Amino acid sequence: RALSEMLAAEAVSYLNQAMVTLRDIWEEIGIPEEQRLERTRVVGKHTKDLLDLMVAEEESLKERLLKSIALCRKELNALCEELHLDPVEAEKGTTILERENSLRAHVEVLLKERRDRKQELKTLQDQDRDLCDILCVTPFCIDSDIVPSLEDLDRYRGHLAFLTSEKARGAEGQQEFLSCKRQIIVLMEELDHTPDTSFERDVVCEDEEAFCLSVDNIAALQNLLQQLQARRAVNEAMCAELRSRILALWERLQVPAEERKASAVH
Repeated sequence: RALSEMLAAEAVSYLNQAMVTLRDIWEEIGIPEEQRLERTRVVGKHTKDLLDLMVAEEESLKERLLKSIALCRKELNALCEELHLDPVEAEKGTTILERENSLRAHVEVLLKERRDRKQELKTLQDQDRDLCDILCVTPFCIDSDIVPSLEDLDRYRGHLAFLTSEKARGAEGQQEFLSCKRQIIVLMEELDHTPDTSFERDVVCEDEEAFCLSVDNIAALQNLLQQLQARRAVNEAMCAELRSRILALWERLQVPAEERKASAVH
């Protein structure tokens, strides 16, 4: 402040010296007193106009800064609400320019925070869709039109971590599916069974990568395998019983060995 006052005093001193010099020049030229007074008034008017213009420009700058502060404060409050953050307290004991710079910096930080959260949400949703397609589950419920809170993102990451572990378990389920499928195809051929339900057709005919390895589907697959195994066991028991009866009848009827041998292939 002392330096500013000193510079202002120098400007006033320079103006006084210039007026003295001008008066000396006018006297030396021989300009009449009335014209000297008029010229002095012109110099004063030019000086006043210049200073008034400079003051007006600085006042305009001050008004622009105050408007910028108001706009930044409004935008900052909106961003804090949108991002679920506590409002930023107004700084005290600072100049207008310092407040304006600080608020603009805060706004830029929160704008970046909003962009980062939206981008992370999009990335998480892309991963979620891929995992849900593989695991045949419903995507995580979250509103894509609003900026997620930090808690929302944490819950979403936890959800995807769980799905990722389920996908790893699904790899084991894929091996189980392939094993069951091979056994089911063999059993259907042995039993001369044609797939007659949509599920059976999916198991036998569907692309292996397209089969949904959900918990329900794996359970249904195992149930189908057990049913076919039970049917084969029943058929095998029936065949064993019929063979025993045939042998008994051969013995009672004293069927020759050659005739028995010819029928044995069946």
